[in-house]
Amino acid sequence: MSALLRSAGLPPGLLDQPRILVTTEELFALWREIGLASTNPAIGLELGTEAKSEYFSPIALAALSTGDFGEAMRQMARYKQLSCPEEIIHETDDAEWSIQFRWLLADGVEPEVLTDLCFAWVLCIARHGTGMQISPVRLEFVRQPGHAKIFERHFGCPVVFGAARNAIIFRASDAELPFVTRNAELLAMLAPQFDEELKQHTGQETFPERVRVAIQRKLAGQRPKMQEIARELHISSRTLQRRLQDAGYSFQKVMEEARHQLARHYLNNSQLELNETAYLLGYEDANSFVRAFRAWEGMPPAHWRGGQRERASSAMFGAKVGSCAGESAG
Repeated sequence: MSALLRSAGLPPGLLDQPRILVTTEELFALWREIGLASTNPAIGLELGTEAKSEYFSPIALAALSTGDFGEAMRQMARYKQLSCPEEIIHETDDAEWSIQFRWLLADGVEPEVLTDLCFAWVLCIARHGTGMQISPVRLEFVRQPGHAKIFERHFGCPVVFGAARNAIIFRASDAELPFVTRNAELLAMLAPQFDEELKQHTGQETFPERVRVAIQRKLAGQRPKMQEIARELHISSRTLQRRLQDAGYSFQKVMEEARHQLARHYLNNSQLELNETAYLLGYEDANSFVRAFRAWEGMPPAHWRGGQRERASSAMFGAKVGSCAGESAG
């Protein structure tokens, strides 16, 4: 995976971050590399298809908990921007219901393998929810003809190449197909959480938090400068500095918070050596990282990691003892 990330121009430690945030351009670069690296022309279809509901994301589970296919897709469209700057566009007439995916911040055309994944995911939701082998009316691809039989076999419908849009088209009546997976209780539990996240996503995230996330995205192997982060946020360095000051922060303070947060994550959730962690946090050497961590936590990172693992082991042991005691009492 590291080689794939490097080929896409992405930092090798990207997937180790607590929040994996990339620009649309970087996401497209990664998916293009996946398409180039794979010898399987159906790779996007396979990655977009999941048979076991326990592997579905919470947003997908919420969609499957709705009453019918149309409501499920509206639910997915509502919460889509919690995961990426993408819209799900629905167009319906008397006979047909078309679904398209529009990338809001894209400068170029989305990778073909990503389009394949999105359409396969829609079909996966439809078939899993309805409990039927539902098929679209047709697929429309902007791309030139290629591997038509693979798509026809997977989706069970004709494929039109050289179209004006990328779209998966169902019968208008398919939107009313009831879901056998309907679960009002689960939906009532999940939807308010997503609504709260959506509320925060659309305006309640503080400016220092936005800066910290942008820094963490750029930290792998380097220490980003203020000018880089300003460009990432589409503002001037002067505006960035002023807005941080208005919130009681400096760029250096946000940088240290970003490093501190990532350091705790790396030490707690990986087997990285200290010098590797130091590199990912943008330090010149392990000693510089150790000094910074001591200032944050009052102890060296190795001691902190050991303490965290001891507490985790104690908690696990306690849980086992409690379970055994319960079984004995029963």
